[in-house]
Amino acid sequence: MRAFKAYDIRGVYGKDFNGMTVYRIGFFLPGLLSAEKVLVGYDCRESTPELFQNLVKGITDAGADVYNMGLATTPMVYFATATHGFKASVQITASHNPGEYNGLKISRAGALPVGYDSGLRELEAMVENEDTEPSEIKGELVELPGIKEEYLSFLKKFRGDYTDLEFGIDCSNGMASILVGDLFGTDPLVIYDILDGTFPNHPPNPLDEKNTSDLKDLVTAKELDIGIIFDGDADRVMFVDDRGRFVRPDLITAVLGLHFLQKKKGYVLCDIRTSRAVTEYIEKLGGRPFMWKVGHSHAKMKMKELKAIYGGELAGHYYFSKFFNCDSGMLAALLVLNIAVKLKERGRTFSSLIDSISIYANSGEVNFRIDDKKAAMENLKNYFTSREKPDAVYDFDGYRIEFPDWWFSIRPSNTEPYLRLVTEAIDEKLLESKLKKIKQLLKSGGHI
Repeated sequence: MRAFKAYDIRGVYGKDFNGMTVYRIGFFLPGLLSAEKVLVGYDCRESTPELFQNLVKGITDAGADVYNMGLATTPMVYFATATHGFKASVQITASHNPGEYNGLKISRAGALPVGYDSGLRELEAMVENEDTEPSEIKGELVELPGIKEEYLSFLKKFRGDYTDLEFGIDCSNGMASILVGDLFGTDPLVIYDILDGTFPNHPPNPLDEKNTSDLKDLVTAKELDIGIIFDGDADRVMFVDDRGRFVRPDLITAVLGLHFLQKKKGYVLCDIRTSRAVTEYIEKLGGRPFMWKVGHSHAKMKMKELKAIYGGELAGHYYFSKFFNCDSGMLAALLVLNIAVKLKERGRTFSSLIDSISIYANSGEVNFRIDDKKAAMENLKNYFTSREKPDAVYDFDGYRIEFPDWWFSIRPSNTEPYLRLVTEAIDEKLLESKLKKIKQLLKSGGHI
């Protein structure tokens, strides 16, 4: 089924999946996770009420109870899943996708993710093939108030004194809007904090830099110290520095080391696209960077396995051992603001810190539409490894091939029909040369 992805269930509602699909997902989910009660939260998209109605009917027809959180960020659902001991939870959201999309993010006990390799494959098979026979004793819909207040209480433990810090926040008309007022009061300049699932001001995807243009304008016009922008469900966050420049999200993984690695040394999880500058900076702070697959379902399991202190991805997800190994855009924002406060006290700017970390030329993520992705990746690997001796070859999520003065990562997207490329080199000239050659090869399907 087109809506079942590597990390969640997501697509254009009414096209990739429909109400009956959601009903059947709800019906089989309690059995899959051995859950007598299922926690459900949801975002503000226009199709969300219909999804909620069908999901609740499916769960209760299976004989399980639904505990309704109401409007929630995705990290709020993770928080409630872990702290209230639910064996199953669902957040109705399509995260950073445009308004016509919707979906379901499913977690099991301990807020562990249910991805395609950890339950979604089996759920998909049930939805496609098994019959739904409603239970004689149906479940109930139970309201679960107070989670927002509990989550805010948790977050406020990390909140610093921002009195002397000038900062702006773009909520993207998404779920961060329900928290910023209670968490920050009138300290920041806030834009697009009215919930609107049509996302009228810009799509809720801050990784697409054009969606940060209004925040950039705000930062430069008001001479702010930093800008913050959340995605639609507030599990991701990105930043604009005091010069109005978009900060590539993997660099924030290094920045967070200034908070965590001063107190404790240990593993820091990074995804396969992470800049060499980030891993080197983490090592300088005494951390042990560990590179792994892209995606929250992979990251959380590896965080738990490694007992990592924290982790970060190029997509703007940041994971924390103190938050059940889950991602929270709001928690990451608080920690970065705390660092920005200390920088300002020392007479330094946030941009100066970023410049001290980002010492290599980096392409950012570039997307290519290619029919035979596997062949294109193989041919790209063979071309460069036959001409240069690599220092390292990683093959657990596409390829990352490292050479002494440059590297590239090429991987198929798990959520969209793209090959995704990141290239980095010691200077712009070498980067341009390598990037030009890679694009030529990929334009021809990757063939030499």
